[in-house]
Amino acid sequence: MNITKRSFLGLTALALTAGLTVSTAQAAEEWRMAHKMPPDSPEGKVFQRFADLAEEYSNGKLKIKMYPNEQLGKTEATMEQLKLGTVHLYAEGSTYMKKWVPEITWISAAFLFDDRDHWVRFMNTDMARGWFKNASEQAGVGVLGDPTAIIRGPYRVMVTNEDVRSYGDLKGIKLRMHPNKMAIATWTHLGADVKTLAWTDVYQAIDKKIVSAVNSPIALVEAMRFYEVAPHVVRHDEYYQSIGFMVNQKAYDKLDPELQAALNRAYEDAGVYSHEIMGTAAEESIARMRDQGVTFVSVDRKPFVESMQRFYQDLESQGELPEGFLAMVESTRTAQ
Repeated sequence: MNITKRSFLGLTALALTAGLTVSTAQAAEEWRMAHKMPPDSPEGKVFQRFADLAEEYSNGKLKIKMYPNEQLGKTEATMEQLKLGTVHLYAEGSTYMKKWVPEITWISAAFLFDDRDHWVRFMNTDMARGWFKNASEQAGVGVLGDPTAIIRGPYRVMVTNEDVRSYGDLKGIKLRMHPNKMAIATWTHLGADVKTLAWTDVYQAIDKKIVSAVNSPIALVEAMRFYEVAPHVVRHDEYYQSIGFMVNQKAYDKLDPELQAALNRAYEDAGVYSHEIMGTAAEESIARMRDQGVTFVSVDRKPFVESMQRFYQDLESQGELPEGFLAMVESTRTAQ
């Protein structure tokens, strides 16, 4: 009888232990996060910091499994996986959400915003937030937190084999452009001779003098070795960039509030870290390129902005801009 009782108690303890193990395993939520960058790149390090913080802040209840280097497919494929929920997070420019809400394309309008702070103020208006909300409602894909928090670039430059010092120096320059109707129209308006080429063809095209220049985030100039054939780097802040953490809205809404809070806190802290690491990486890259004889200048953006104001006013009069867009841009020029 005692043996039977002891056996029963032993089996009960084992069952309780097994139950706790299953419960613990069920409590740990695992999310899949995709991005394009190598893990050891500055952006890759920011994404991993976010994942580590999410697990820390959730006390291990939320784990982020990373899929770098487009392991889950190119942008179009990954966006569809995000919509379906087979991917939970995609770290990339939130302008890709324009496939569902076309107005989102205007968040990267060239030479429209006075500076990054102006752009950030616009991005946090009801208008811009409304565009992202529409994407969430229509496609089930939202953005995590402030979509400007994680910086990209950290700024944009033109890399050229000509000594460009001012707006006037750009007239007639042979500029490589990606196949985007608005980008082509923008730089044609600004006086460039635009040539459409694939990103991977730029180095050879400059070397063979098919084009003279290309626009790029400063972070990619050294990695792509553009400076070897175009030794002049011109900071123009064409537009301001961030890395949106696009999220499957249904999956986010299903999380317990404490896990949502952990995810949001991890994102905010990763944003702070991104400003630190991106700035440092850019400074170190510039120093190395200077040692190779590369020149760096910043042009006055005012003539660009003034010229593009007329461009955008024409678009507005033709009904090609979202209603109230330019008025909202104007209203956010100064902090309230």
